[in-house]
Amino acid sequence: MKIKVLSLMFLLLGFTSCLKNQADGVQVLDVATYEKKISEPEVQLVDVRTPEEFNEGHIENAVNINFMSDDFDANVANLDKEKPVMVYCKAGGRSAKAAARLKELGFKAITDLEGGISNWTSDNKPTVK
Repeated sequence: MKIKVLSLMFLLLGFTSCLKNQADGVQVLDVATYEKKISEPEVQLVDVRTPEEFNEGHIENAVNINFMSDDFDANVANLDKEKPVMVYCKAGGRSAKAAARLKELGFKAITDLEGGISNWTSDNKPTVK
């Protein structure tokens, strides 16, 4: 009985976490869905890792805008707020913060890669240098 109750609680927690992301205007997608979506027209793909991490390998057509840099806001000002923005980092922490910041700055459609490029590469998806 306790196991069923605990399982139900975890299920509800996971469900509400997903709802929170979508309510915040940020979609978090798994690798397969993210890969399909980046090929859509007008998508702006942003790698928010450091330039050193970016140079080690990134998703094709991504631009590097380092979330940890002091000029992050100035650099994302070059993006179109009306077009979809898709972000990723190494494991999902920085990109979640970057997505929240983009939302604050008025971007309309923001998507984050669940688990970052670590999940991308573990699914044997291609990267470029």
